[in-house]
Amino acid sequence: MKTMEGKTYDGVVKEKEEAQQQYSQAVSRGESAGMVSSVGRTLEEFKTSVTVAAFSKVTFELTYEELLQRRLGKYQLLINAQPMQPVADFKIDVYIHESPSILLLEVKGGLNTNELANAVTTTRSGTETWVNFYPTREQQTRCDVCGGNGLNGDLIIMYDVDRPNPSGELQASDGYFVHYFAPTDIPRIPKNVVLVIDRSGSMSGRKIEQTREALLKILGDLAAEDYFGLIIFDSQVDIWKPKLRQATERNLELAKDFVKKIEERGSTDINAAVLKGVEMIKKHPQEQSASILILLTDGAPNTGESDPTKIQANVKEAIGGKFPLYCLGFGFDVNFDFLNKMALENHGRARRIYEDSDADLQLQGFYEEVAVPLLTGVQLNYTGSSNVTQTRFSHYYNGSEIVVAGQITDNSLETFQAEVIAVSKNSRVTYQDSVFMKDIAGVLPQHEHFTQRLWAYLTVKQLLEKEMTLNGEEKEAARKEILDLSLKYEFVTPLTSMVVTKPEGEETQVAHKPKEGEKAKQTKPGKTSRGRARSRLRSISSSTLLTRKAFRFPAPTTPPPVIGVRFLISSLDQPKPVCYDLPAASKLRLLTDPSSDFSMNGELSTKGFNQIALHYKTDYSLMLNTSHILYHDGLNDVMFLWGQEPSKHETDSVSLILRNEDVDVTMGTVRVVLFRHKKDGEMFLWPAVQQQPNHVNIQGIFGKKHLEYEELSGSAIKIKDQDVKATWSTATDYRRSSAPVLGCWLIPYESVLQGELSDFTVSQL
Repeated sequence: MKTMEGKTYDGVVKEKEEAQQQYSQAVSRGESAGMVSSVGRTLEEFKTSVTVAAFSKVTFELTYEELLQRRLGKYQLLINAQPMQPVADFKIDVYIHESPSILLLEVKGGLNTNELANAVTTTRSGTETWVNFYPTREQQTRCDVCGGNGLNGDLIIMYDVDRPNPSGELQASDGYFVHYFAPTDIPRIPKNVVLVIDRSGSMSGRKIEQTREALLKILGDLAAEDYFGLIIFDSQVDIWKPKLRQATERNLELAKDFVKKIEERGSTDINAAVLKGVEMIKKHPQEQSASILILLTDGAPNTGESDPTKIQANVKEAIGGKFPLYCLGFGFDVNFDFLNKMALENHGRARRIYEDSDADLQLQGFYEEVAVPLLTGVQLNYTGSSNVTQTRFSHYYNGSEIVVAGQITDNSLETFQAEVIAVSKNSRVTYQDSVFMKDIAGVLPQHEHFTQRLWAYLTVKQLLEKEMTLNGEEKEAARKEILDLSLKYEFVTPLTSMVVTKPEGEETQVAHKPKEGEKAKQTKPGKTSRGRARSRLRSISSSTLLTRKAFRFPAPTTPPPVIGVRFLISSLDQPKPVCYDLPAASKLRLLTDPSSDFSMNGELSTKGFNQIALHYKTDYSLMLNTSHILYHDGLNDVMFLWGQEPSKHETDSVSLILRNEDVDVTMGTVRVVLFRHKKDGEMFLWPAVQQQPNHVNIQGIFGKKHLEYEELSGSAIKIKDQDVKATWSTATDYRRSSAPVLGCWLIPYESVLQGELSDFTVSQL
C-alpha cells in the first residue's frame, strides 16, 4: 500500500503487461510510481522499484507471504538490509509463533557481527519467539559487511520445531488443509551418487578451484555404506572408475587424488556426460539404496548434441523416472532454464551457484541437503479431498520437509485421515493419522484464510514448474490457471505485477519480474528485497510475523499471585524464560554504564513504572512519566506529550523518536524503547533495552541481557552451581507493545540479580 498526503491507497495485482503500462504512464507524467516483481521464475525473490515525484513524500508498506522451506533441519528467514546510509530509526522486529514448541533458534548473517551483535535481542517462550535488531546510527557502520554507507548485509534467523508425531502435523480451516511431513527417527538409506563435473575452459580460475574444494569436502562426507562415481567432461567425457565404488577409506583417497588433478579445458558436451552418469547408476544394484545424479556446469551445451530440447528428451528417456537428477548452474552464463527443465522432468531440482567467495560452500550446502536419504517412493493420500498439491515424491531427505495442501470436499467427515506410504532402508513403511475435524489445529484469527492461500501458493508454484516442461495447448492451459489463481489471490508471479495508483492519474506504484540473465540479477539472493512467511504460520511485513501446535510445557495450574511487579529475563540456551517479582514503590537502578556516563533509573508503581529518568554525560537527560516527557539537551528543556504527532529529534550522540505510545531513545551506545501501557485503567511505563555495550561494567536490573541456567528434574533450575526452587507461572512481557503473556519459571529475585534489592535501589531518579 502507499500513503500520501494522509491517504492510503492499496496495491492491485494485474497482468504483468497491464501493470507495466500503468506504471510507465505514471512515470512519464512525472508522478510517483513503484514496482514489485518476482525474479526469474520463482515466487520467493522479488524486486522493488520506486519513483517519487518532485516535492512529494510517499510511504510504501509491503506485506508479503511465503512458505519457508526446511533445509538441513532448520527453517531460515533471511532479511536483507541495504539502506545505503545510516538510519536513525532502523529496526527489525521478528515474531515467530508455532503450534509445536520451538526447539532451536540461531541468529546469523553479516548483520550479527562485531558491534552489531549487541543490537540483537532474542526472547523464547515455548511456541513463541521474538528477535529484535535495533542498531544505533553509529553501529550501522561497524560490521563485517558495513561501511560508510551504513548497513549492507543479511540478518539470518534459523529455527526448528518439535515433532512429536512421526506422521506429521495437520492443520485445516475454511475447507482447506495443509499437512507437514518431516519424520526424523528413521535409519539413513545408503546412496549411490554420481557427480558429473564440467571442466570446460569457462571453468578456469576460481571456479575450478572452488569446485575442487567442494568435491573434496563432499567425498569426505560420504558414509562407508555409500557408493559413488566421478565423471568430468568437456568435449570429452572421462570417468574416474567405470563402476561405482564403495566409499572405503582407500577409495576415497584415490578419488581425492583424482579430483586434485582436475584442470579446465575444451568445450561442453553435457549430453554425453549425463548419459554416462545414468549408465553408471543403472549398472549398479539399486535394492535397498537411493540413487542420485548431480550435474555441475557453468555454460551451455556447445559440442556433441547441443540442442537443449533433444538433450532433455535423451536424459528423460534414459533415467525413466528411476532416480532424481539435480542440476547446479555455476554463474550467470549458464543456460539455467535448460537445467531447470531437465531437473524437473527427472524429479529433481536446479540450483544456481553464485560466483562469489563462498561458491564452494554453496556447492557443499546443496549436497548436504541430499546427502542423507531416509525414504524413497513417498506417496501421501487423503480421504475426502480434491485439488491436492503434489503427493508423490521420489526421495525424502533428512532435514527437509514435505508440505501438501488441498481442499476438503467431504463435509460429512468426522475425522480427516492422512496416510503416507514409502520405502525405508529395510522395508516398506506406512504412516497413518486420523484426526477429529474439530480437533485439527487451526490458525490465528487474523490469518483465518491462510490455509487456503497456502494451497493456492503451492498450486501456483508447482504449476510454474510443470509449465516449463509442457508445450502447445497444455502449456497455455497451465499459464491460464497460473494467471487466474495469481489474480484471485493477488500473488506477484512471472505473469503478474502489483501496481498502486491514485485515482484520476495520481501517483502509481508497481512490481515487476526481471528476466533470467539480466545484468541486474547478478547478485546473490540476499541482495534483493524478499519475504518469508509460512504457516504453521509465517506472515511477514516490515516487522515480521511467523506461525505452527500445542507445546507440552508444565501446566500452569494455579499460578502464584504476582507480589509487586513481575519482571522477565530470557535465556539464550533454554526455551523458557525466567521471571521474578520486585516490590512496588521501589526506586531502582535500571541500567548504568560508567564507561559512557549513562544511567537509567525508575520508580515502580503497582503495575509498572510511573517515572523513568535517563541521564547521559553531564548535558542530557530525559524524564518520563505517564502524562508527558521532558527532554533537556544541555541548553533547553523541551516537553512532549504522549500521543502527539510522531517526531524525531537528533544531536551528535542522542536520538529521540517519539511515536504514539513509545519513545525510542539512543544515548551513546545504549538504545532503549520506552512503552506506555494501560492495564485495569492504570497507565504505567516499561523500558525495553534493545542495545547496550557488552562488557562487565554494566549494572542495574536490566544490566544482564540473558540468564544462563540449567533445568533440573522436578521444579528446580540451577544458576551458577546453585539449585533454585522454581514454580511454573506466567508473566506479561511489557517489553513489547502487544504485551504478550508468556510462560516462565518463577524464582526469587535474589537468584536472578545475584544480590539484594538494596544493591539496586537509588535515593533519587
